[in-house]
This record gives sequence, structure tokens and C-alpha cells, in this order.
Amino acid sequence: MSADPRRIRSIAVTAEDAVSAYEASERSSADPVLRITPPFAGRMRARLHLGDPDDSGAIHVAPGDLFDPERLPAYPEPADTEAEIRADPELSYSTELHHDRHVQRVRTWREGATNAFVERLEIDTDEGAHEIEVKVLGAANP
Repeated sequence: MSADPRRIRSIAVTAEDAVSAYEASERSSADPVLRITPPFAGRMRARLHLGDPDDSGAIHVAPGDLFDPERLPAYPEPADTEAEIRADPELSYSTELHHDRHVQRVRTWREGATNAFVERLEIDTDEGAHEIEVKVLGAANP
């Protein structure tokens, strides 16, 4: 174990933590990160962290860095869900229908997001960028 983050070869992150962090960063003013705390070793765990950065020497990975933007579906917007319902002559708009449809769209997005993880990413260190492998726990296609 060491205080030098260049020792890290790979990080493990749960799909649930990564997807939740990304979703929170898209839908709120929260500033979630996946935090890797020292001492550092070859294999580390990145955990969801909300709140102010600390001085502990932890590495913070932005949720978006864990996803391939080419494969990550667009996050569903409530206004788009409403527009789809209103455009369908077979449907009568209601708040309940809007809610149910949007919940399903978000659920589908979350499932699609678990197939969009990167295999490697770069973290910033005092010595420059350092590339590490990303191991996703609980993803359909880690």
C-alpha cells in the first residue's frame, strides 16, 4: 500500500453506484464522484461519494468518465415523455400516465447505461495522467 496513486492498476465499481452517480449529476445540483481513497494498491474500490472534496489524498472520478459517450443512451427528459404521450392519439394525458411512462423510460435508460462502461480511464496524479483498468461489478457486460 502506498500514497502514490500510480500504483493503481484497476478500480472496481458497482454498476449501481456508477449509474446512480451519473444520473444524479444529470438530474440535480449534486456533485457526485466515485472516490478512491488511499493508501493505494494495485486493485482498488471506487465508491459513490456526495459532498465536498476532502484533503485525504483521495482520487475523485467523475461519473461521466466511466461511460463511453458513443454507447451511452441519452438520459430521458420528462418533457420528452410528456410530448410522446400527447402526440399519441390513442392516449389521454394524465399525470399518472406521465409518471409511469417516465419511470419506465428511466429504468430502460439505466439498463442501457450498464452496457456503456469504458474498459480503461485516466486519472490525474501529481506526476501526470495515469491509465487504469475499470472493473464493473453487477453490469450486464462488464
